[in-house]
Amino acid sequence: MILVQGKGVSKGVVRGPLYFFQRPKTDIQKLTVTDVEGEKARVAAAREKSSEQLYALADKCREEAGEETAVLFETHAMFCDDDDYVEAMETMIQDEKCNAEYAVKAAGEEYAAMFAAMDNAYMKSRAADVKDVTQRILNNLMGIAPGGIDSEEPVILCSDDLAPSETLQLDKSKILGFALSAGSSNGHTAILARTMGIPAICAMGADLKEEYQGRVAYLDGETGQVVLDPDTLTVQVFKDKFEKQKAFKELMATMKGQEDVTLDGRHINVYCNIGNPDDVAAVKNNDGQGIGLFRSEFLYLAASDYPSEDEQFNAYKKVAEAMDGKRVIIRTLDIGADKQVEYFHLKKEENPAMGVRAIRICLNNPDVFRTQLRALYRASAFGKVAIMFPMIASVWEVKECRRACEKVMAELKAEGVPFNPDTEIGIMIETPSSIFVAPELAELVDFFSVGTNDLTQYTLACDRQANDLGKFFDAHHPSVLRALKMAADAAHDKGKWIGICGELGADLSLLPTFLAIGIDELSVSPSAVLPLRAEIRKSIAKTCTLDALYKM
Repeated sequence: MILVQGKGVSKGVVRGPLYFFQRPKTDIQKLTVTDVEGEKARVAAAREKSSEQLYALADKCREEAGEETAVLFETHAMFCDDDDYVEAMETMIQDEKCNAEYAVKAAGEEYAAMFAAMDNAYMKSRAADVKDVTQRILNNLMGIAPGGIDSEEPVILCSDDLAPSETLQLDKSKILGFALSAGSSNGHTAILARTMGIPAICAMGADLKEEYQGRVAYLDGETGQVVLDPDTLTVQVFKDKFEKQKAFKELMATMKGQEDVTLDGRHINVYCNIGNPDDVAAVKNNDGQGIGLFRSEFLYLAASDYPSEDEQFNAYKKVAEAMDGKRVIIRTLDIGADKQVEYFHLKKEENPAMGVRAIRICLNNPDVFRTQLRALYRASAFGKVAIMFPMIASVWEVKECRRACEKVMAELKAEGVPFNPDTEIGIMIETPSSIFVAPELAELVDFFSVGTNDLTQYTLACDRQANDLGKFFDAHHPSVLRALKMAADAAHDKGKWIGICGELGADLSLLPTFLAIGIDELSVSPSAVLPLRAEIRKSIAKTCTLDALYKM
C-alpha cells in the first residue's frame, strides 16, 4: 500500500485514476528532420483539428455568451488557414528541414511581433490572438488536450498547482478530485474544488509522483490522504466512508426549500460564491438564496484581450436572469497579486499582494473601469444586481468609485439604455485600514462584505498562499474576529447590512460567533450551503456569545 499525505482543503472521498495535468510546452527545440512532407502533413492535421475545436467553441459561445465572443473564436479558426501564416510554417520546414513544432512556434512569434509593431491599436491587439492560435496548434501537434485532460473517464487531477487561467479552462465534468503537490487552502484550485463540491488535497510534496499516472487511487479530502494499492482493511474503511458520505448527502437534501432561520427566529441570508456563469447550476442545485460574490475576473483571465462591454454584459445578464430576482453581488475586476493577466502589462512587483491590484487597477485604468461599470449597470435591468468594489483602504477610493458610477449612469440615461438607478453599491472589507474607517465608509455604501482570506492575510502579516506558515495563518485569531465585529458595528450603526464572502463563512465552528456579532449574510461555496443551513436551523442566536473574540 502506498500512502501520500497532504493537507485536505475540500472534504469528500472519491476513487479513480490519477491523471497529471498537461501544460503546454514552452521549451521547443529545433530539430533536423528528413521527412519534410511528413512534417508538413503534421502541421496540416494540427491546423485542421484546431479549426474544428475553435468552430465548436464558437457554437457553444453563441448559445452561452453571445455573438461577439463567438465571432472571436470563428476569427481564430479562420486564421488557422491564413495563407501567409501557413506558408511561413511550410517554407521554414522546407528550407530549414526543421520539425513541425519549431516551425509553428517560429511562425507564430514572427506574426505576433508583426502585429504588435503596428501603429493601429486594434491591429496591435491582434498579437494576442495570434499567440492563442499558435499555442492551440502546438498543443494539437504535441498531443496536449484542450483543458489539460485527455481522458474518456473522470479522473483525480494531479498537479503542482493550477493558475486561475488554467482552472477556467478545465473540463470540470472530467474531475473527481484534486491532488496537488503544492497549493494552499486559500489557493484558486482549493476554492474551485469547494465551489464544485469535490474533494481536494494540497501540499503533497514530492511524494505525489508522475509515475503514478493512470493508477487507481482513493482520495480523502478530510484526512488529506491519497492511497494506492490499499490493503483489505483500508478498502473497508473507504467503503464505510462512502456509505457515510452518501447518507450525509441524503440528509442534506432534506434541507432544500427550508428557511435559513435559527430556532429563536433570527434570519440570516445564505448566499453563494461563484467564479463564472456556469456555477449558477451549482447554486440552484444547492438551493442558495442569492449570489454574494460573483468573481468577474474570470472574464479577463479567460480572454486574450480586454473583454468588451457586450461580452461582460451578456455574462452578467445571464447570471442575473438565471437567479430569478434573487440578489447577485458582482465584484468588480480583482486581478493582480496571484491573478496575473498578460495583456494588462502589470509590472513585476516584489510584494504584489500589497501592490497594484483590485480597485487600484480600476482607478488607474478608468477606461477599463468604465467599460465594466457600463456592462454592470446594463445588466441591472435584468435582475437584482449589486456592485461590489474589492480591496478598499480609503474613503477617497469609494468616493472615486461612486463618481465613476454616477458618470456611467448619466451616460446610459442620455443614451436611453435601461438600468436600475437604485443598484446597491457595496465594498469588500479586507484591509485593516477599512476596519478603522468603517464608520465613514458605511455612510457611502449600501453594504459591507468581509473578505476574510485577505483580511486574515493583512491583519496577521501572513501570505495566504504560503503553506509553510501553518498555524501562523489563523483565521480564528481574536484580532480577525474583533475586526469583524468592528465592521459589523459600523455597518449597523448606519443602518447597513454586512456579510462575509471569504472562506471563513463556511466554518461551522464559528457560526455562533457570527450570530453573536450580528452578521446578516454568509456567502459560501455552493456545496457548503446545506450543511450551513442545517447548523443555522438548530442554533439559538440569543445564547451565542463573543467568547471567541477574547480567547488568546
